[in-house]
Amino acid sequence: MRLHRLTVTAFGPFGATQEVDFDALSTGGLFLLHGPTGAGKTSVLDAVCYALYGAVPGARQSPGATLRSDHAPPGLVTEVLLELTVGGRRLEVTRSPAQPRPKKRGGGFTVEKAQSRLREHDPERGWQALSKSHQEIGEELTQLLGMSREQFCQVVLLPQGDFARFLRADAEARGRLLGRLFDTRRFAAVEERLAELRRGAEARVTAGDEKILALLQRIAQAAGPAGTETAPPAARPGEPGLADAALGWAALARSAAREHLDIARTVLAGAEDRQTAARRTLDAERELARLQQRHAETERRSAALEERRPDHDRCLQRLDRARKADRVAPALELREESERAHRAASDTLDRARTLLAPALRDAGAEQLADLERRFRLELGALEAARAAEARSARIDEERSRLNRQARADEELIRETDAWLADWEATRAALKERVDASQEAATRAERLAGLLAPARHRLAAGRRRDSLAAEVADARERFAEVRDRELAARTHWLDLRERRLRGIAAELAAGLVTGEPCAVCGSPEHPRPASPGDGHVDRATEERALDAHREAEETRAHAEQAIGLLRERHTAAENDARGEEARSPEVAELLSLVERLTDEHTAAHRLAAATHPAREALAAAEREHTGRLEQRQAATSRTAARTSERETLDREQARLTEQIAAARGESESVAAHAERLARRVTRLTGAAEAVRAEQDAARRRKEADDRLADAAFKAGFDTPEAAAATLLDAAAQRELQHRVDAWQAEAAAVADRRGEPGARQAAERPPARPEQAERAHASADRLLREAASALAAAQERCAELSRLSRQSADEVRGLGPVREEYERVARLAGLAAGTSADNERKMRLESYVLAARLEQVAAAATARLRRMSSGRYTLVHSDARSGGRRAGLGLHVVDAWTGGERDTATLSGGETFFASLALALGLADVVTEEAGGVRLDTLFIDEGFGSLDDQTLDEVLDVLDSLRERDRSVGIVSHVADLRRRIPVRLEVVKERHGSSVRHRL
Repeated sequence: MRLHRLTVTAFGPFGATQEVDFDALSTGGLFLLHGPTGAGKTSVLDAVCYALYGAVPGARQSPGATLRSDHAPPGLVTEVLLELTVGGRRLEVTRSPAQPRPKKRGGGFTVEKAQSRLREHDPERGWQALSKSHQEIGEELTQLLGMSREQFCQVVLLPQGDFARFLRADAEARGRLLGRLFDTRRFAAVEERLAELRRGAEARVTAGDEKILALLQRIAQAAGPAGTETAPPAARPGEPGLADAALGWAALARSAAREHLDIARTVLAGAEDRQTAARRTLDAERELARLQQRHAETERRSAALEERRPDHDRCLQRLDRARKADRVAPALELREESERAHRAASDTLDRARTLLAPALRDAGAEQLADLERRFRLELGALEAARAAEARSARIDEERSRLNRQARADEELIRETDAWLADWEATRAALKERVDASQEAATRAERLAGLLAPARHRLAAGRRRDSLAAEVADARERFAEVRDRELAARTHWLDLRERRLRGIAAELAAGLVTGEPCAVCGSPEHPRPASPGDGHVDRATEERALDAHREAEETRAHAEQAIGLLRERHTAAENDARGEEARSPEVAELLSLVERLTDEHTAAHRLAAATHPAREALAAAEREHTGRLEQRQAATSRTAARTSERETLDREQARLTEQIAAARGESESVAAHAERLARRVTRLTGAAEAVRAEQDAARRRKEADDRLADAAFKAGFDTPEAAAATLLDAAAQRELQHRVDAWQAEAAAVADRRGEPGARQAAERPPARPEQAERAHASADRLLREAASALAAAQERCAELSRLSRQSADEVRGLGPVREEYERVARLAGLAAGTSADNERKMRLESYVLAARLEQVAAAATARLRRMSSGRYTLVHSDARSGGRRAGLGLHVVDAWTGGERDTATLSGGETFFASLALALGLADVVTEEAGGVRLDTLFIDEGFGSLDDQTLDEVLDVLDSLRERDRSVGIVSHVADLRRRIPVRLEVVKERHGSSVRHRL
């Protein structure tokens, strides 16, 4: 992979568009990226990472951070363009983050979505667009580069400080870095999966044994009193013989339950016979009682029927007269309807006459109609005068409108003159506000450069105090562990000495008569030694030796932990001291951070007002121009209104004369027209009321004649007599129902008198059903008890058979589960490093990481030997350490002494050589794993300020050797001495309106 060109716009500290020409910088092979603190050196590397992966390195991707420059104007879009060659293809990737932009319509801002574009250069057709999808571009570049963003930041942007810590770190820290780079999560997932399978298999075995024990308890409950006298076997899950004991005890319970079932069947047969006989007796007594009661009820109903006969005859007579009166009902309804219509017409006529003048109240319909037509003609002649009156009202409204507009324009002119009088002072104040905000932005940037180191020192100070307490606690624990180790050693030596004193008795215990002695060779043993009081055997001594070794190993681990804590405490103390002679207290550092934070917050808050201040100044200038234009327009409108007002006055005088002639004595033409309309309406209503009253009187006379004729034909003397006899439909239905009910009851009584069984039963003695019911209830209760006992016995037998089969199935199914558990447990222990078959007690993930570390050490050694003139060699160690991981040790071999030591003991210069070689070696291994992608452009981001002149010369010689095979290397540093030694430079300049880049070729 080779970088050609990088263009950043409104990105990070760069407020405008800046371009970096990597092709020009790569001509010398080694170039320097330098600039003051906070200028944006690291932002150049962030832009490369963002173009390739759509995100900056993880350490700088803080939550809520924005990639857009605070120095960029609102209309300038934040964008990063990178041109590179990878996999033999020349590509151009452009990315823009989500960012606010001014709205196209109206004021304010809207959020523009993130965008990505990818193009490829064809020698014949030029640049060709490939995709605009974030996902497609990310997959394409990741496949070509062959590495993730974390691997790219670790391999291409070589962070040497990380590898210096890697050399001093423990196995856990090394494992985290290697696991992140080589992605060994799948091996850790295998370990977890095997452990999960082991736990699952163990749980299934335990659950199987618990099921068998639960089934035994259920069998005991199901057996009840029919069970055996012996209790179920008591056992725990996992004990041998549980299955055989469970099956045998279940067989005994089933046999006892079958015997109780045979007894219950015999008892039930006898109870059924007794219940059948009692039931027949009860049915006979109940039938006799029913017939006797039916005969008595028939006699009572016959007597009641005779008592209601007079009422039945009266109902028949009323029903007959009501049906005759129904023929007169239509004529009655017509008479009542015509009477109501005549009264309503008379009332309407009376109300209409009261609205007329006294001279017209007795007038006929024709006279009223003639007067109505005359008034309608007079009303039609007033339409022209009404239109003139409406126009006069509109003229008044227009004159009022002109007056309002005149007052508004006068107010506008006065307000504009007052505002323009203060214009110069307002403009000067706004310009002063813009200048103050810009100065605050410069002060905030300077304070930001001081705040980050102060926060780092504060965190280091807190870490230093915390580690000091941990060191003290570790010392106390080490003293306790050392005392226990000395006590264990003393106890072991004491037991060893006592065993040696009694070794003769131990040898005598192994003598056999007739066989030679192992010491003297004699086959005779006349006086073998016997063990005395306090004799110590071999097993006791070995246990004491194991305890001593365990205590000794614990002491070594505690000692190593103290060393690591001391190193971490020293590093934290150096970080907290900074460039000062003494190490300050946390309170001093906290006070410094708070002061810088307050000053930075105040300056940043004031600097944030730069854009609003500029907007306010521009808005004030626009308002000044607008107010001048409004004043000129108001003056022009005032002159035009004078001519329009004169025209309206002439038209108003002409209309006033026409309206006065038409309205007469009324207030207005409309009032005169309304009065005529009311008169027309009253005359129309009165004429219609006269005609309606005459028509209603005629219909009432016709209805009286029809009613008299209908009453005579129905047999009534007068219409009033027919009306008195008339019944509604509900009353007639009620009478008919009472007649029908009496007749139905008479027929039913006659039928029941003819039944022979009731008469015969009445002649017999009274029935006694209560006594038969008691006897039947007793027999029925005994039958239910016997049936319940049989059902319980059958259910018990069925339940015991089912539980026995289930127990046998559980016993058969548990065998394969136990075999699977044993097999999975062996595999899980081997992968987790807890099995005896795993000699080095290494986890599977640790084993893979150890192989990777061995490859990295071999690749780093090839460069370290060249850097150190063949003195140093990195070797991998798979010995167990005190941490949780094993096999991740890293040692350095010194050819001058021939000794091998831990990399944590290297000095500062040695650590730099070793970390640089380790970084390049790791880059080679990761590159090979990524598919052998060639890396032609590398960046080394490291603080060179801590190196002396001699060490700096050696480092530059080593870095210069990296240019082999046409590779370009960029050094990111602000050390001034490097500018003399490296001629090709890219300078990042910090300016007030944003940083910029300059090429020094």
